[in-house]
Amino acid sequence: MIQSGNIESVDPAETVITKMREQGISSLPRNYELVYRFLNSSNPKLILALAALGQRPSQVQLDAIGMRFLPHHYPESAAEQSLDSVYNEMLSMIRLFKQDQSRLRKYSYVLGETSTRMSRYDARDQDGIHDMRRILSSATCETLEKSESVIYQMVEQAKELTRLKSELEEYKRLCAIDPVTRLANRRAFDKRLSGIYDQKSEAASQALIIADIDHFKAFNDTYGHQVGDRVLSATAAVMKKTLGSETFISRTGGEEFAIILEGAGQEVALKTAERVREAIASTPLKDHNDGRDCGRVTISLGLCMATDASGPQDIYNKADAALYDAKKNGRNRVKMYSPKVKRLLSLLKQ
Repeated sequence: MIQSGNIESVDPAETVITKMREQGISSLPRNYELVYRFLNSSNPKLILALAALGQRPSQVQLDAIGMRFLPHHYPESAAEQSLDSVYNEMLSMIRLFKQDQSRLRKYSYVLGETSTRMSRYDARDQDGIHDMRRILSSATCETLEKSESVIYQMVEQAKELTRLKSELEEYKRLCAIDPVTRLANRRAFDKRLSGIYDQKSEAASQALIIADIDHFKAFNDTYGHQVGDRVLSATAAVMKKTLGSETFISRTGGEEFAIILEGAGQEVALKTAERVREAIASTPLKDHNDGRDCGRVTISLGLCMATDASGPQDIYNKADAALYDAKKNGRNRVKMYSPKVKRLLSLLKQ
């Protein structure tokens, strides 16, 4: 891939377009901005990520990087363009079907006309029979050739539709992922949280944990946003390692995370939250750029059982109130929703 550098002395637009052509990158607006940022950015993560793609990267690969570094463009525009492509491919296939149908109707007409003429000829009229054979042979060959061409085009378009389907599935996956932590994002969390109350019988064994990194602003102010992102990704990694891939974990915004537990009673939920807290508190954080020890990260957690809430918004509010209680009582601890916290929630609403 091209090397990043300062392009202030030349026309930026011309430089970006030239590099896009060299790399075989489609001339989409979001790709233009991505390459422009690559050429001008001081963000080493963006530069390394884009450089690692090599020549002629796929659009899905480019969009994956774009979602991470330019989230304001993704994934809506990418998904919409892929949907447009699928729509156009389907229209093209319909046109091919109609053309082939029209061609077959003409061939059927030729066969009918030839049959009518044959009924009028005397069997001894060799010239007439020869003419009809020639007409039938010509019409049949032409129809077969064009049908073969249509079949080939349909096969190619079916391949393209398969590729676009795969691309759309990838966009759908990216739509639900937070680019910094690679956890589920707020959109995916809201959908999953609503699902808890779809069937009342399932809500009996589910719980919501909301976690918040303690003093996160201090990490950003002291070490910079890159270290702040490192704190977020490290916290996410510890959560995934501690809870396993089957547990739903998401970053719901800023330094806040949410965990939805299934098949867990109150005691198990409390022990799980405590296990996560201890795992994160015991993990040292180092700046990968210079090896500096950035200290320890701690989190505060609020827990609410699904049976203690009437719906998605209610359980979120109650878990959030429990989290607030944990922070007010010294941080780096787990608090469960209770009547005491309920009173706190009432005060917060005033």
